[in-house]
Amino acid sequence: MSESLPAGFDRLALLATFVRIVEAGSLSAAAAQLGTTQPTVSRRLQTLERALGLRLVRRSTHEMTLTPEGERCLAHARGLVESWEHLSTDLRGARDEPEGVLRVVVPHAFGQEHLLGPLQHYLERYPHVSVDWLLHDLRPDFIAQGIDCAIELGRVEDPSLVARPLAAVPRIVVASPALCAAQFGGAPGANHPAALESWPWLAFRTYYRDEVALMRRGDGARHGFAIRPRLSTDNLYALRNAARAGLGAAIVSAWLARADIAAGRLVQLVPEWEAASLAVSLVYPHARFYPARLRRFVEIMRAQVPRVIGAE
Repeated sequence: MSESLPAGFDRLALLATFVRIVEAGSLSAAAAQLGTTQPTVSRRLQTLERALGLRLVRRSTHEMTLTPEGERCLAHARGLVESWEHLSTDLRGARDEPEGVLRVVVPHAFGQEHLLGPLQHYLERYPHVSVDWLLHDLRPDFIAQGIDCAIELGRVEDPSLVARPLAAVPRIVVASPALCAAQFGGAPGANHPAALESWPWLAFRTYYRDEVALMRRGDGARHGFAIRPRLSTDNLYALRNAARAGLGAAIVSAWLARADIAAGRLVQLVPEWEAASLAVSLVYPHARFYPARLRRFVEIMRAQVPRVIGAE
């Protein structure tokens, strides 16, 4: 038998908590995302179950599963919560001021340098929003980790995600002056990638491991060859630093090498040739409703990031 709710409890808030528990996968994860404690989240779940007169969740030491009633409740709860958020946003209209916490995952190197300008613009424009700026190179689990959006490099193929193209990052071949002197013996640098096939190479495992593929600007001619890297890494800064140390040639994002090339710490090889550019996209899960803090972030990133990349 169902019970009436105690004073101070809101049915929609309880349903929203239930949805967050299921999507987060545990009471503790839901509590962290909601900014509260696990006992509080557990109490809200128990209150909802008593109000409905139904058991929604089976809990054990190692896992949490939904009952058949919980499965049906989840479907209805998601729709009700999304409808309320959509109604609230629609009624507020232009007065919808972004607020709350926006959780964003960005690539480690890109998020430390390139995107801080657009982020600063967003925070200055919307003072009631705070941002969790999380530096990860792997795609997040948006629901379980409570992530609002991510900025990703490369092709986005997941159909469950909305992908907003922002820009394209050019990638170039670089090496240290000492390595160039040893390989070229004082002669002018090579004009064709074929001259680099016998060089020691460094690999950026995220995008190339055992083969280099380059394309010539202007006519689109292509040249590729196999490599046996002396060092492989998944960190762009480690790749850049290894190249500066003379351990091998490497393909890096042009923005990362610019200051080193200007200072003479790196040399751009075969400057008419480049690796395929990396697409920069802002991605987030499909939903019927997007909070103002996310919508405004998307707008600013789409306006600012192309300018940052284009300025290069």
